[in-house]
Amino acid sequence: MPLPTFSLNYKNSSGISWCWLVAFLYCLSGVTSLAYEVLWARMLSMQFGVSIFGVVLTVAAFMFGLGLGSLAGARWINRCNAPLTLFAVLEIAIAMYAIMLPNWLRAISGWMEGVAAQFSLTQWYLLQGAEVLCLLFIPALAMGVGFALVLKVVDRTPLSLGKLYGFNTLGGVVGALLPLWSLPVLGWINSVRVVALLGFVVGVAALVLSKFTQPSDATIRSVENNRPSRPVLRTLMIYAGIGAGSIMLEIGWIRMYGMVMLRTEYVLGVILAVFLLGIALGSMLLPRKHNKWLPMVLASLTGGGVLLSVWLLPSISTWVENSQFQSFFGALWSQAIVLVMVTLPVTLALGAWLPLLADRFGSTDSSGVWLYGANCLGGGVGAVLASLLFMPLVGSPAMLSLAGLIIVGLGLLWAHSRWAWLILLAMLPIAWAVRGLPPVHELLPKIEANSSDLYLYEDAISLTHVVRQQNGQRILLSDLQRMDASTEPSAVEIQKDQARLALLLHSEPHSVLFLGLGTGISVAGSQPFPELQRTAVELSQGSIFAATQWFSPVNNNVMDQAQIVRDDARHFLSSTPLHYDVIIGDLFHPDLAGMGSLLSVQQFQRARNHLNVDGIFVQWLALNQFDIQSLKVVLRSFRMVFPNAQMFMDGMHLALVGPKNSPPGAQGTIENLHRMAMQTRTLATGNEGVWTWLGRYWGPITESDGPIQDEWMPYIEYSLPRARYDGNVNLENMMMWLLHRHPDTNTAADILGVDAADKSQFGRAYVATELAVRAWVASIQGDGEKSGRLIWLAYQANPRDRWIANALADNMLQSLSQASQHGFSQREALQKILKVYPDHVGALRALWHLEQASGNTQAAESYHSRLLALSPLDSEVNVTS
Repeated sequence: MPLPTFSLNYKNSSGISWCWLVAFLYCLSGVTSLAYEVLWARMLSMQFGVSIFGVVLTVAAFMFGLGLGSLAGARWINRCNAPLTLFAVLEIAIAMYAIMLPNWLRAISGWMEGVAAQFSLTQWYLLQGAEVLCLLFIPALAMGVGFALVLKVVDRTPLSLGKLYGFNTLGGVVGALLPLWSLPVLGWINSVRVVALLGFVVGVAALVLSKFTQPSDATIRSVENNRPSRPVLRTLMIYAGIGAGSIMLEIGWIRMYGMVMLRTEYVLGVILAVFLLGIALGSMLLPRKHNKWLPMVLASLTGGGVLLSVWLLPSISTWVENSQFQSFFGALWSQAIVLVMVTLPVTLALGAWLPLLADRFGSTDSSGVWLYGANCLGGGVGAVLASLLFMPLVGSPAMLSLAGLIIVGLGLLWAHSRWAWLILLAMLPIAWAVRGLPPVHELLPKIEANSSDLYLYEDAISLTHVVRQQNGQRILLSDLQRMDASTEPSAVEIQKDQARLALLLHSEPHSVLFLGLGTGISVAGSQPFPELQRTAVELSQGSIFAATQWFSPVNNNVMDQAQIVRDDARHFLSSTPLHYDVIIGDLFHPDLAGMGSLLSVQQFQRARNHLNVDGIFVQWLALNQFDIQSLKVVLRSFRMVFPNAQMFMDGMHLALVGPKNSPPGAQGTIENLHRMAMQTRTLATGNEGVWTWLGRYWGPITESDGPIQDEWMPYIEYSLPRARYDGNVNLENMMMWLLHRHPDTNTAADILGVDAADKSQFGRAYVATELAVRAWVASIQGDGEKSGRLIWLAYQANPRDRWIANALADNMLQSLSQASQHGFSQREALQKILKVYPDHVGALRALWHLEQASGNTQAAESYHSRLLALSPLDSEVNVTS
């Protein structure tokens, strides 16, 4: 039996149909609903430190709330005589709830950090999950009831279920995109307030509009005598299964295409908008006269489209890698259009199912509420299954294929032909063929050509690869992103330097905490320091296994000498009672979804809270990942927590050094080294000496006005992607800006407390560092001659600096053909290179080959042994070892 209806005066004196005004308001309601979802997912990605977890929890909470709210509305709405008024009240209540939610979240977040010590990581996640479900379920429940109310209002009007659902979903497209503008401009809290204001306007407008609607006599009789009908349970269960498969598709696409395409905080909004656009069009464009073959057609479109989206992944990834986008919005819209083309057949079919099935049961509006509720509940289950079961067990591509097959199989249950099942049978071998993630050399053919995958691990937190390159070296990729996590000799040294600098600056470190493990090579840099307790916190299980099994030849099996804790850095710092002499923040891509919170004021404060009285926190930054404005934001945030903060430069990496109290000085570093044996000192400094390290000082972080990186008002996650695509991430400009901030030698010596007797050594190392940076700037500008001169001068000032000596050795190797013009044989020229930099791999390899060709077995073996020690995974060296 149909739901009770209201008889509207369809047109006013101006000819405006009231039902279309209701549809417009419900479209705006869709804007607010999806904007809330994206904003709250962003908040959760900050809390969990991993975006996909925040997405899953938000989607699950919304789906369960929408589903139960819709079903409750379908069951009890016959008691409501003023549905539009109640809808208005709910919209206003949701808006008020949203305005208060940030304050509640802050209070709960502070409480959770206070009790974190009582919970393991799993328990903490479960507690956060319960918090999310409770807080987001309530407004979602109201939204679900609102769907039933609006359907009752427009029943027996020209507005069909498909059009109403489509209008609401089109509003959702706008709502999914709205935070992409509001978050960078307004911040998270103000964005929520703006959306809440729009929701309040919708509620007030609906309240005004409700004054023009009156229940008809037929409606009153229906309320008194009728109960709402619903489709049979079998139908509801099937459509719930389609809902589960749909959300699994959404989450799988966010993981896969977010990994190869947008890779930023913008990914969720764009993919949601693309997903909803197809659903809206499918719902609105479904013809009123349904062909009996339509279920089979929709099932075929879904399954074929899903399998095609998985099969096209390498091609799309290659296109993204090779494309030169001229602007951020050009990249955003270009990639969004490609996503639309890939997913549109699937989402059109998903959108058409609701009006199609509702129409089959006679009363479109009544059955539509029940079907919508069942579909949403299934979606909530699908979100949970995707993150906890399918992604860890079979991986995202197989999950997508499986979801597509599930939807096909369920859809074919409504097809009136046994032959239709041949469609599913035909798809099975295709699904089997695309079940695995393509190898990295297919996803990144430009930078990882001829590589081979050694290890792959995926869960809801991250996707981890260990890749063997053509030369035998290994790299660690997290969600296809690399940050110097390589076994190349120069990359190994830069990773070890992360520990060396931090530990050298403390006068007597006995404990060190690494926030991030990676390959374990950075932890290996701490091995020369005596009586040191090492702890490393890493959330990714894949990284922990990779460091233990695949990178042990270059991290010196340091995993056996350190306590490895699988935990979220935020939870660990909130829960551990321990304090440390040194805490080191690892390198990461700051513009990736969920990562910017690691550079927030709150995270820096957590680190400071766990330093001993004379402790030091060091956060490493890769300069090629920042524009100047974003770096200023990080510096400002860091100084807010560490007023005596200093900077050091190591190659293209900047170290932010935050002492808990007094700033580190030269005498503390010298005392630290004097307690070690001579050989240990050499290893602790990487054979560069104390003055090389102190010479890398770059001055204090000065006070400045401007925005900061706050977990509740993020900045860099949204500014950096724009800067990167718009060409503002410019290493030359960054280096020039830093050179202008570099203090003169005497000022630097005074800040570090260098004794008068040591100022000459310090001054030479300090000047050499600046000359090297100027040489790199000249090289970027294409002035090789100037760069060569500056490197030569830098080497004269400080020949022990590894980066300077290596750069000079590279220049000498490149001009090897000119050696004979200066009276040197090839052997003599190569040996001169090794005098400049004894660990130069290119020169050692050339001498090894030269001595082999000359039959000098003993000399060849000597060079080979040195190569093997420097580069144990080199394929050429290993073949003959």
